[in-house]
Amino acid sequence: MFDLHLMWGSDLASSDTGDVVVVGRPGLGTERVLRRLLTNPGDYLWHPEYGAGLGRYVGQAIDVAGIKALIRSQMRLETAVAQDPEPVITVAVDTGGSLSVQIRYADADTSETRTLNFQLPR
Repeated sequence: MFDLHLMWGSDLASSDTGDVVVVGRPGLGTERVLRRLLTNPGDYLWHPEYGAGLGRYVGQAIDVAGIKALIRSQMRLETAVAQDPEPVITVAVDTGGSLSVQIRYADADTSETRTLNFQLPR
């Protein structure tokens, strides 16, 4: 399956010839995971329960164990993520207070190990 390449927080990607870039598996799965983790619950009108809303933690006291549990619960809901093996989730707070997240998971379609890294500013 292919879809438009659209990473969270960026515009549609275009090729050197000006065509819109498409993405297939497993890149599409990575986009889906990131969208799920950063979307606030209630932001999708027809699916108010969708999303982890990790952006809500910017400027808040950080509960690393709670954030890891929230990420794990959302990863279980994402069809792009294989349930076995379990995703490996690392959450850390750097000296400036930014939240750093690394997730290693297996793609549900290809079984390929994927790594997703992102940081939320303080």
